[in-house]
Amino acid sequence: MRLRTVLATFTAGLAAATSLAAAGPANADPQQNQAKTACSPSVSLDRFSDALDKTTYDGTFVGNFSALAVDRDGSLAAVSDRSSLFRLDPRTLRPAGVVPLADENGAALDSEGLVVDRDGTRLITSETEPSVRRYGPSGALLGRLPVPDALRVAPAGRAVPNGTFEGLTLLPGGRTLLASMEYALSGDAAGTVRFQTWTRRGGEFTLGAQYAYRADAGLGVPEVRATPDGRLLVLERGFTAGVGNTVRLYLADPRRATDTSGVENLTGQDGVRPIGKTLLADLVTCPSQGATAKQPQPNPLLDNIEGMVITGRSKGALKVLLVSDDNQNAVQTTRFYFLRVRV
Repeated sequence: MRLRTVLATFTAGLAAATSLAAAGPANADPQQNQAKTACSPSVSLDRFSDALDKTTYDGTFVGNFSALAVDRDGSLAAVSDRSSLFRLDPRTLRPAGVVPLADENGAALDSEGLVVDRDGTRLITSETEPSVRRYGPSGALLGRLPVPDALRVAPAGRAVPNGTFEGLTLLPGGRTLLASMEYALSGDAAGTVRFQTWTRRGGEFTLGAQYAYRADAGLGVPEVRATPDGRLLVLERGFTAGVGNTVRLYLADPRRATDTSGVENLTGQDGVRPIGKTLLADLVTCPSQGATAKQPQPNPLLDNIEGMVITGRSKGALKVLLVSDDNQNAVQTTRFYFLRVRV
């Protein structure tokens, strides 16, 4: 598959770029090294980078990142929720290009989710309506996917403002696109969010099945990524003033879940099987590795983590890159996290 070829190429380049940093002294204690990187038995943190924090490129603020994707040439695509699409060097993270995004009327987007399709088309969600639009690499608008009425922001639908399509991912094989709502619809049980799918038919995406996913109390879903075997990595996130962020990484499996597209209200009723999930790591347990925070955090490593992409494999683990959305705020940080995740 072309996507797997891209991931393999990108993984090889990234591994080569980091091999010197990863190499330790010949007599290094493996247990000590593991203690410095382990977040849980399933997740380890190789390193983090604040290199792009509060920088600009070509007159555009670099930050507000809400999603990441691997492009066909191995570079990173990164979308900001201020309607900008960046191209980043996969080794240095330095910007190598930026284009503005706009809707059909020329207005800016609240752009949140990002997928690079097999032909190079960018599929991008906007949280405002919500919407999923198709763009060319230059930022040209190519089209728009249908969205169920119930998922639209009230009063058009039952979604809460700033709580709609945050995550977007293409499942293996490229035939199914999935978007995750951040919060529950009005009338659904608190914490029960809907995952909407589209099926590719004749080159177009049509509405597909919908699933229920139960987020932890007080948390929403900012991002979701398909694993090579068809399961999902799901980020859950929350913020408490004076305390800081909660960020958890789950492995979820939608393959046995009930299609809820015909269920008006999700209240935990019998006969509706939500997506099963397994905790991989609560990121508060990750080693801080010298990170500092500009506001209270339960671990200074944490921030408003919002974007996630699988960049390849290494020694049986998925290489996963996370990024935080600094909201162009002086007390938040644009931070990249390089994880290894065993699923």
